[in-house]
Amino acid sequence: MDEPITGGCGCGAVRFEVSRPFLSAGYCHCTRCQRRSGTASSANARAESGSVRILQGEDELRGWTPEGGREKVFCVRCGSALFSCEPGSRDYTGVRLGAIDGDPGVRPESRAFVAYAASWEEIPDDGLPRYDEARPGYDEGR
Repeated sequence: MDEPITGGCGCGAVRFEVSRPFLSAGYCHCTRCQRRSGTASSANARAESGSVRILQGEDELRGWTPEGGREKVFCVRCGSALFSCEPGSRDYTGVRLGAIDGDPGVRPESRAFVAYAASWEEIPDDGLPRYDEARPGYDEGR
């Protein structure tokens, strides 16, 4: 990785960079991700602790912490879903792939929470491992 990975929200108020390559990525089909994103699944990357830095718009970030889940961080201006982190932390270890500029350098390698998959969209037969619940060692989207 020659340069940091960059990204931002839909309205441009929030910009960020990721200084180290992502550790992994996956799709989450849980009901929380469906409702948060308005889609059948959420594509998320796991960032190394301390590698995500907000370049602008930190004051535009807000979070919601569901019971038993990670805090979901979004832009208050446009509603773009950007990150997840442990409740009360600002160490954004979950990054929404849709918020990245260009190629994130990682591809989703599994599908988690498929037991809750949307009934209105079939999960593609893409060969990725599927887990009824969280992928062991990975629940960044939830």
